Amino acid sequence: MLLTGGHVHDSVPAAGLIDGLRAEFVLADKAYDAERLATQIIEQGSIPVIPSLSNRRIQRVYDKHIYKERHLIECFFCKIKEFRRIATRYEKLAATFLTMVAIASCLIWLR
Repeated sequence: MLLTGGHVHDSVPAAGLIDGLRAEFVLADKAYDAERLATQIIEQGSIPVIPSLSNRRIQRVYDKHIYKERHLIECFFCKIKEFRRIATRYEKLAATFLTMVAIASCLIWLR
């Protein structure tokens, strides 16, 4: 998202990443507060759980209890980055990187 002169521009690269995503909720932090992204999430049948930036005139309503669960995702990323192959993106192919993420996830789960 680009912020210029206090205005939010809807050039959000995340819109392409979630294209076709099926989920009940889509959680993101304030950096992803863009109307185009929220509209896309709703059109895909999901509920956006994205707090508004403080300078937005009309604050978006979101479920604060669900947003609090976002820390679990952040903690997972922190744990998965303990694996050097993942933190340094040693694997060059997406398929092998995804496999390493799956293996690391299993190892974390077995702890």
